[in-house]
Amino acid sequence: MPTPRTRPAYSADERTQLVGWLDMQRSIIQWKCQGLSEENAHRAVLPSSPLMTVAGLVSHMRWVEHCWFEVILLDRPSEVNPQFGDIEDADMQVEGTTLAQLLEEYDDQCAISNEIIAAHSLEDTGRNTDYKAGSASLRWILLHMIEETARHAGHLDAMRELLDGETGYY
Repeated sequence: MPTPRTRPAYSADERTQLVGWLDMQRSIIQWKCQGLSEENAHRAVLPSSPLMTVAGLVSHMRWVEHCWFEVILLDRPSEVNPQFGDIEDADMQVEGTTLAQLLEEYDDQCAISNEIIAAHSLEDTGRNTDYKAGSASLRWILLHMIEETARHAGHLDAMRELLDGETGYY
């Protein structure tokens, strides 16, 4: 179940603020998909970016979570993640997968990420030596994920307005 769209307390400790801001952005991703038809969820709105659909973006966000927290931080196998394959933008190719399924997978992946975050120090660094980013601290990864998620939440905001006219600031 997505977390509420609430900002962390002004005086919260660093970890609470980092996770709080990330959770809020994740919930905005979920919110921007509410009530969207399946047809619109899979419809591209940018002629030069046919894979940039709401459904494709939700899938991308799921795999970004997996990449940073499971592959980069914990050095878990990357083979299941389409971002590590030979097909460009494979994580955004979601034909035949419902938006509801993609949102559930994203929610499940965020829960796994939060379990990983809770089990590690902000100073812990990645265990994956195959990528330069493997040296990033959990703090850096959290800040990057806030940026990544917020950027794509903004994309979803614009896409949603173009698809069906729905607008709204959380």
